[in-house]
Amino acid sequence: MVFLSLLHHYQKRIKIRQIVSPSGYKINMSNIVVEERNVVIPGEILAEGMDYLPGDNTYREGEKIYAKVLGLVSIAGRVLRIMPLAGPYVPKIEDKIIGKVTDITMSGWRVDTATAYSAMLNVKDATTRFIKKEEDLSKILAIGDYIIVKIINVTSQNLIDLTMREPGLRKVTEGRIIKVNAQKVPRVIGKKASMITLLKDRTGCEITVGQNGLIWIKGSPEGELLAEKAIKLIEEKSHTEGLTERMEKFLGGHVIPREKQQMEPATSEEA
Repeated sequence: MVFLSLLHHYQKRIKIRQIVSPSGYKINMSNIVVEERNVVIPGEILAEGMDYLPGDNTYREGEKIYAKVLGLVSIAGRVLRIMPLAGPYVPKIEDKIIGKVTDITMSGWRVDTATAYSAMLNVKDATTRFIKKEEDLSKILAIGDYIIVKIINVTSQNLIDLTMREPGLRKVTEGRIIKVNAQKVPRVIGKKASMITLLKDRTGCEITVGQNGLIWIKGSPEGELLAEKAIKLIEEKSHTEGLTERMEKFLGGHVIPREKQQMEPATSEEA
C-alpha cells in the first residue's frame, strides 16, 4: 500500500529554534519542520508557532499545524497546504474538465464528468452560434462524444453547469483519452506547468489535462503512446521527490517533432 510505503517519510524529528533572553530564559520561535513537496501523512506536524497559517487539508491544535491527509506539502508565504495523493475529485467553479456526452435533452446535453456529480451543458452554453429550436442537437454533439468544458456553477444538490463558450473549450476529435487519479493532476501539470511542458516538448503531442483526471492526448501514434506511458509513470511515482528529473531520464533523448502530426491549430491549454 502507498500509505505503508510512505511511512519512512515520518522519521523526522521536530526541531524548534530557540533564543536565549538576556536573563537566561529560552524562548521558542516559530519553525516549519517540513519542506516544499515533502510527503506527509495524516497527523504529521508541519509547523510550530503562531507565525504560520493552516491552509487546505491542514489544521491547527494549540501552536502546532498538522496534516489532515496523505499528500505533498505546499508552502506559499506563511500558508501551509497539502495536495492530497488520493481521494475523489470535488468540482469547483472555473475548473476545466473533460466529460463524455451521455444523453441529449430538449435543452442540451447530459455529461459524465467521471465523478458522482451530474452535469448539464445547456444549448446556450455550447456554442456562440444561434441554434434553431427544431435543430437536431446530435449533429452538434452526439452521445459518446468527449468534450473539453469549464464548470460555471455547482449547486448544493451536486449538479454541475458547464460551458464551451471560451477559447480552448471544444469537442475532442482524434487522439486518445486516458484517466489518472484526479489528486495527481497537479503533479502531471507540474509547478509553473513545468511537467506538462516537458511532456509536450518530448512527445510532440497536444495535451489537455482536465482537473477531473481525464487527459486528452493528440499527436503521432508513437508520440501518444510515449505521452501515455509517461503520464502513467507520473501518476505511479507522484509521491516521490525529484519527479521532474526522473521523467527527464525516462523520456531520455526522445524529441518527437510536431511536424510529423496533422494537427488542428493549438487552441487547448492544460488545466
